[in-house]
Amino acid sequence: MAREILTVVETVSNEKGVSRDAIFEALEQALVAATKKKFYEGTHAEEARLRVEIDRKTGDYRTFRQWEVVADEDHEMPACQDAISDLDPEQWSIGDIRELEVESIDFGRIAAQIAKQVIVQKIREAERALVADAYESKVGELIYGEVKKQTKDGFIIDLGDNAEAYLSREEMIPKEILRPKQRMNAILYSVNREGRGAQLLLSRARPEMLIALMKKEIPEISEEIIEIKAAARQPGVRAKIAVKTNDHRIDPVGACIGMRGTRIQAVQSELNGERIDVVVWSDDPAQYIASALEPADVSSIVIDEDAHTADIIFAATDQLARAIGSQGQNVRLASELTGYKLDMMLEEEFYARQQNEAQQYLDMFVSRLDIEEDLAMALVEMGFTSLEEIAYVPAETFDEIELDAEIVELLQSRAKEITLADALKQQENIQDPSAELVAMDGMTQEIAYALAARGVVTVDDLADQATDDIEDIEGLGAEKAGQLIMKARESWFN
Repeated sequence: MAREILTVVETVSNEKGVSRDAIFEALEQALVAATKKKFYEGTHAEEARLRVEIDRKTGDYRTFRQWEVVADEDHEMPACQDAISDLDPEQWSIGDIRELEVESIDFGRIAAQIAKQVIVQKIREAERALVADAYESKVGELIYGEVKKQTKDGFIIDLGDNAEAYLSREEMIPKEILRPKQRMNAILYSVNREGRGAQLLLSRARPEMLIALMKKEIPEISEEIIEIKAAARQPGVRAKIAVKTNDHRIDPVGACIGMRGTRIQAVQSELNGERIDVVVWSDDPAQYIASALEPADVSSIVIDEDAHTADIIFAATDQLARAIGSQGQNVRLASELTGYKLDMMLEEEFYARQQNEAQQYLDMFVSRLDIEEDLAMALVEMGFTSLEEIAYVPAETFDEIELDAEIVELLQSRAKEITLADALKQQENIQDPSAELVAMDGMTQEIAYALAARGVVTVDDLADQATDDIEDIEGLGAEKAGQLIMKARESWFN
């Protein structure tokens, strides 16, 4: 048997290039599994702890059963634990491992089969680790390979040096056809170190693919004279890429397009004829959005930076249609590129909306502040849209419409009263927290009322919350919120 073991080790080591120690360790694990299967089947088979020791020179092996020495109160698994009270305290301490040599299994057919399985698994794990180590640093880069075979949902790509990658159909350019032995490139977007599924994942549809190709074809980008700020794609159809020059002498758009479009055409050809718009990036959102919507001519832009939205106004219908593009391609890509939600309209629509909003504010000020329409109109023209704004702006703000100090004081006082009344009315509609919620360990009255304002009125309501839902309440934080939630959930387990 010893000779058979040495033969297995030598054969596998030479064929697979795996170290002898790694194979010996795999064999020891296999012999442990086979021994358990033969001698320790039963209720506590999984708990039994064994160790096999193979002599690296002779191939002889011995089997030992192990027990961990534990405190009496921790003695829950007799199959692999010894209570300290059952042993000589002068010889043993808690945490020691007691070993006893037991009968070894013959290295027969069953053991050899298990050993083979373990060794094969170890080899696969080692190979996957080597591939992962080699390609981890290449995530985001272009990878070249050859189409090896087609699967149900994609293609296996041979990268050479025993490395294979997977290109799913979802990550391919639509209507793209790949054939065996065909050379191709793609972006490596992920390395899977888990033992299941494809390990190297490729994409030809992601914006990173476009960015990588632009770096490859345009020296100014690779030399960082021109910087790519963002990219958006509808694979195989159209794309937009925003660029910025770090040298004012160089036109970033012209450099990217190249003489007679040769540079951009090379990229388009690689992407199955995908049309690419090169956009000049700007730190001014309005200018950036206007560039992203080219070739449409924008009349004006109204931006809400807090909400990250923008109203785009056009003077003519044909410019609006051009901005939207075929099936909404242009505006969708511009929105993705800039990060703004774009609402596009003609001038007459915009002015009609403005007038409607102005009328709503006018009616509100007239009815709720009990003022003349002329004064309400002046407030609207100053940009006021709520009673809170009128109530709490500095009094000198109203100098623009030349109001007497007394009228300003009266106007702001009336706005404050109405605002306060609205807040109190809203407060009345909020339920008080339950007595049980207020009485919880760690709960304060302020936190309880803050929770009630969010509809968390009872202990059961609190138990249904996630930490993220309430951690922003003043005086809570993630740790305390988690503690309170777990406290509320105690009833679930009692």
